[in-house]
Amino acid sequence: MADAKESSEVVEEKQQEDTGAQAKEETQKTEQEQADDYEDDDDELVRPAPYADRPPIGKYEYLDHTADVQLHSWGDSLKESFEQVVLAMFDYMTDVSLVEKKTQEVITVDAEDFNSLLFHFLDEWLFLFSADPFFIPREVVIEEFDMENFKIKCRGYGETFDLMKHPQGTEVKAITYSNMQVHDKDPSHDIYVIIDI
Repeated sequence: MADAKESSEVVEEKQQEDTGAQAKEETQKTEQEQADDYEDDDDELVRPAPYADRPPIGKYEYLDHTADVQLHSWGDSLKESFEQVVLAMFDYMTDVSLVEKKTQEVITVDAEDFNSLLFHFLDEWLFLFSADPFFIPREVVIEEFDMENFKIKCRGYGETFDLMKHPQGTEVKAITYSNMQVHDKDPSHDIYVIIDI
C-alpha cells in the first residue's frame, strides 16, 4: 500500500515537472515568435505603429525610419495636413481616441518658412504635453493659417494626460528637421516629419 502511494506521488511529481517544462517551452516559443514579428528580412528592428489593432483616427500614418519614426499626414488642404500631423504625434504617445474634449489650449507660432513653421508648431504642442498643463488634444483646429507670413494660430480641444485613463505609448523626445517635407500642390497636401523617440 505504501509502495503504491509512493508510486502515485512520483507519477504526480513527474506530471507536474512535464507540465512545467511544457509551459516554459511554450513561453519561450511565444517570446521568440514575438521577437520574430519585430524583425524584417534585413534583421532590422521594425517598430509597429502603436495601437495597431485599430485604424488611426485621422489622415496619417507612421513610416519606418532607421532609429526614429516618420510621421506622414495628408489632407484636403495644407492647413488640414498641419492639423493631422499634430494628432499623429499625439496618437503615437497614447490612444487619442480615449481623450475627451474637456479643456482647450491655444498656441501661436510664426517662422521664416514652412519647415521652421512646422517644426515650431509641433514643438509648441509637444511642450504643452511635456510640461504643465500636460495637455493632450483630441482635436486640433487651426483658426489662422497665414501662408505668406508663415503664422499659425491653433486651438486644441482635449484634457490633461492621465496615466490611469490614457495608455502610455512611446515618448516623443523632440521634433527634428531631418528629411522634413511639406508638399502643397493639388491634389496632394502632404507633410513628412521625423520625431526623435
